Amino acid sequence: MPIFTRVLGSVAVLALLAGPALAEDAAEAAPGPETVVATVDGTEITLGMMVNVRNSLPAEYQQLPDEVLFNGVLDQLIQQTALAKIGEGMMTRRDEIALEVERRAYLAGMLLDYTAERAVTPEALKSAYDTKFAKAEPSREYHAAHIIVPTEAEAKAIKAEIDGGADFAEVAKAKSQDGAAANGGDLGWFDLSAMVPPFAEAVAAMKAGEVKGPVQTEYGWHVIKLMESRLAAAPTLEEATEALSGDLRQQAVQDRVADTVAKAKVEKHIEGISPSVLKTPNFFGEK
Repeated sequence: MPIFTRVLGSVAVLALLAGPALAEDAAEAAPGPETVVATVDGTEITLGMMVNVRNSLPAEYQQLPDEVLFNGVLDQLIQQTALAKIGEGMMTRRDEIALEVERRAYLAGMLLDYTAERAVTPEALKSAYDTKFAKAEPSREYHAAHIIVPTEAEAKAIKAEIDGGADFAEVAKAKSQDGAAANGGDLGWFDLSAMVPPFAEAVAAMKAGEVKGPVQTEYGWHVIKLMESRLAAAPTLEEATEALSGDLRQQAVQDRVADTVAKAKVEKHIEGISPSVLKTPNFFGEK
């Protein structure tokens, strides 16, 4: 066997034998959450703290060059740590209570985030989609326009004008007092659930081409024209995923809160305490 072949073979064998040890050494040396990056009067600042601060920054700061961001975050933590050591000696009972409230809020938020993220699975999405769309009766959507004015008298006069042959869109452009006026009062296609009840009820009872009014809502007096209606096509699962995911997360959080509180032993000791005590000036007795 040529000498180079024997030498290369020996090196390869040694590399294979040394591989696991080298890998372990590399793993041990790799920076992790507990890696100390600085100390301030003996108080450690770790890489995990830096990552936590970085993750909480607004998106525009997270896009900074790595070196700029690293140094900025480290400097911030050094400043905070130095100041905190002084602040710690100045803490009052109010400060201790505030920190405990923040701790509980953080832990509660962490649990609810955990709950929300695990609520969205392919199976849960499919089930929610089937319930809301695939197995539901098709809904009807409407295409209508309106003219809105402050008083009933104005609305009656407009209705009479349109009944007399005036063009609805032109009257809307001239007299309607909302953002749809520039488009002839056209509201586009909508589901009745998107409208306030008096308006939705009026539209639901109309026929295509009909003009109705005055109809009063909390926003004013309306004259309404229904152009047409149609059965709404159900969205695909992909199109509905974002909305359904939000629904699943919200429901999971609500269920978690209700279930957790129901299982907890809750005892209220508020007898004899006036609710106005929360507004007591200088409640903590600080000077």
